[in-house]
Amino acid sequence: MNTLDNIRFVLVGTTHPGNIGAAARAMKTMGLSNLHLVEPKIYPSAEATARASGADDVLAAAVVHDSLDSALAGCQQVYGMSARLRHLPVPIVNPREAVDRIQQSANETKIAIVFGREHSGLSNDELDRCQHLINIPANSAYSSLNLAAAVQVLAYELKMSFDPTIEVGRIGEEREAIDAGDLEHLYSHFEQSLVTIGFLDPEKPRNLMRRLRRLFNRADLDRNELQILHGILRAAETKRGE
Repeated sequence: MNTLDNIRFVLVGTTHPGNIGAAARAMKTMGLSNLHLVEPKIYPSAEATARASGADDVLAAAVVHDSLDSALAGCQQVYGMSARLRHLPVPIVNPREAVDRIQQSANETKIAIVFGREHSGLSNDELDRCQHLINIPANSAYSSLNLAAAVQVLAYELKMSFDPTIEVGRIGEEREAIDAGDLEHLYSHFEQSLVTIGFLDPEKPRNLMRRLRRLFNRADLDRNELQILHGILRAAETKRGE
C-alpha cells in the first residue's frame, strides 16, 4: 500500500500568499507535508506564515519550482483539480474515487495532486499533464471553492483512507481504566445509598438496579469519574442522616 509521504500537493501560480499558508495548514492537520509550489506570485511571505498557523514546518520544507514539469519530476501518477467539467478525453473522478485509485497504486508510486490558480484554475496545457481530473461535487449554482478549502477536502479524504484512527483522550487528563470489580463495588454502593435515601424499596426493587447497570456499562467510566460517583453517593447518605 502506498503512503502519504509519496503524495505531493502541487500549487500552480498561486496569487495570494495567504492561500499557500492556509493550504499548508490544511495539509498538516491531515498528516500531509509534501508541498510543491510552481511560480507563486509572492513567496516566501509573512502572510503565508501567519495563515499557516503552526504549519511552519510544511512551509519551510516546501519546494519552489519554475515550471510544472519540474514539480512533477519523478511522479508516476498525476491528478489535476478542476472545478469545470471540460470536454477533455481525461477520466473525471470525485475526491473519494481518486483516493481509492491512489490506494490501489503500487508501493512507492510517486503521486502528484495539482491545484490551479485561484481565479482561472489550470490551463488546458497543464491539464494535459494529468492522467485523471478530480472534481469536487458542489452546489451547481455556487461551486467555487477557495484553494485552501479544496486542499482540505483532498487531504481529509486521504487521511480517512490511509489512517482513519481517532485519537481518544482528553486534553490535560490521563484516563485510568477501571475493572469489573470496581463496577460491582459502585453498583453495591448505589443500591445501599438508594435504599438509605428512600429512593429504592428493597422489598420492591423492580428493575431499577438492572437499568442503572445498563446505564453505567454504556458510559465507559474511568477512575476519576468512578470516584466522583462514589463521592456523590456518600454526600447523599450524609445529607439523609442529618
